[in-house]
Parts: sequence; structure tokens; C-alpha cells
Amino acid sequence: MPNETKPLLKLGVPKGSLEDATIDLFERAGWKIRKHARNYFPDINDPQISASLCRVQEIGGYVQAGVLDAGIVGLDWLVEGGHENMVIRISDLVYSKTSNRPCRWVLAVAGDSPYRTPADLQGKRVATEIEGLTRRYFAEKGIEVDVFYSWGATEAKVVEGLADGIVEVTETGTTIRAHGLRIIDEVMVSHPVLIANNDAWNDPARRAKISQLDLLLQGALRAENLVALKMNAPADNLPAILEMLPSLNSPTVSPLRDQRWLAVEAVVNIDVVRDLIPRLRSAGAEGIIEYALNKVI
Repeated sequence: MPNETKPLLKLGVPKGSLEDATIDLFERAGWKIRKHARNYFPDINDPQISASLCRVQEIGGYVQAGVLDAGIVGLDWLVEGGHENMVIRISDLVYSKTSNRPCRWVLAVAGDSPYRTPADLQGKRVATEIEGLTRRYFAEKGIEVDVFYSWGATEAKVVEGLADGIVEVTETGTTIRAHGLRIIDEVMVSHPVLIANNDAWNDPARRAKISQLDLLLQGALRAENLVALKMNAPADNLPAILEMLPSLNSPTVSPLRDQRWLAVEAVVNIDVVRDLIPRLRSAGAEGIIEYALNKVI
């Protein structure tokens, strides 16, 4: 049998809340990750990469120790584990389990409590899953609190009277408010980051692979909020149509066989399309096509 090629890069993929969003991002970037029901080593359609599904809290430590060459980890857990200065932070990948916006660790209290500022919690009990970050937050403010670990259902700790406040992660604050809690401060804004250890980054071959990952993952994220528009535009009204079109640099304009018409193509933010297409149509554009983008580099 032929010898199997040893993978060049050992990559950590976060398991848990970021798992599906990360696998989807990789697929849009060109890497298909296929999980197996009974192990944590999924297949990936790149013989140069071996992937491991790991708890996001552990990836920073594995990368620092050299068990993994690189990985994607939440900035919050990188800081919590004390690894932020021990590994190389290649780039920020701003996405979450439901959107492409960062998540927030917030300090929340009961909606009817007398606490209005963090200082009001002096001497009180605060529950959280992220103890180190929480202790550092209060220490920097000179506030003494009793921080204890929450094994889950953190919002309920306040409702049940087990804690006076909590530090919990949220994207929109909806779940916090649904439990009758009130946010009184923001502790940290977090998002996934691509990290590597020094040995991997200083090796030319592995560094090139990590840089390839970074380039294409960033391109896939950038494409999430963009679409391409193609249309035929009357030459006489081209200036007015171009004035309407935002783009990355400048719209592409090409001649058609009928010199009275031009082909125009632009990349625009998806949020403006619903208002832009009727305006383009009113300006004489025809054959308007909108299509999604996988990557924008």
C-alpha cells in the first residue's frame, strides 16, 4: 500500500456553540469538514490539514503546548486561559453562532434590584462561567466581590437568589432580559480569532498554510454581507446609474454589441439592494441580476 502523506498542519476547530458556524465558514472558504459521530477527528478535504474538534476553552492551551499548530478560539477564552501573550494571534474572525457580529460578556443583575453600577455590587456574590476574566474586571475597578463558578443556567442564579449578579455571554441581550435581568455594564467584547504557536509560524511551510487559511476565511466572512449586481445600462444614462452604485473600488463597465447599451457589474452591500434595484430600474437598467458571493478577497 502507498504511504500516507503526513498532514502538514494540526488544526483545532471549536466544538460546541461555535461548531456549526465554524464548519459552515470553512466550507464557504473551500474546506469541507465532515464530522464522525463517535470521534473528535473529522475528515477535511485537504491532505495537508488534520482537524481536531476541541472545546473552545482548551484550544489556546493546546496551541501553546504544541499539541495543535493552529486553531480557532474565542478571544474571551484565550484571555481567560492566559494564553493571549503565549501564542500568535493571526487575525480576528468576527462571527458567532447566529451572525457575523461579536458576542459580549456583560454584568447583569435582577431587573428590580437596587444595583445600578458595578460598584453597587461591593461585597456581593457574582456567578459566571469565566472566573478569571470576571475577577480581573472587578479588580481593575477596585471592587471586592465574591466570584464563583457557574456550571450552567447562570441567569437562573440571580432569579433563585444564589447570586446578586452574573457575568454572562450574550449577542443581543434577549435571553438576559427574558430572565428578568438588567445589564449594568459590558465586561468584554469577544469574537473568534485564528491563532498559531511560534514553532508553526516560524516554519515556512506551515506558515504558508496558516496564511492561506487566514486569507480565505477572511474572504468568506467579507462576502457574507455583499452581493454582486450585473445589468445592462443605457449608455446615455450611464453617469446616473454609476452614481447610484457603491462598490469595492469602481463598477466594471463593458461595451456590448449594441453600442447604445453597456454591461455594468458591481459588488454592493446586501442591505442596500432592496432599495437600489428599483432605482436602477427607474434609471433604465435592464436584465438586472443579483447573485451571492462565496469569497471576496
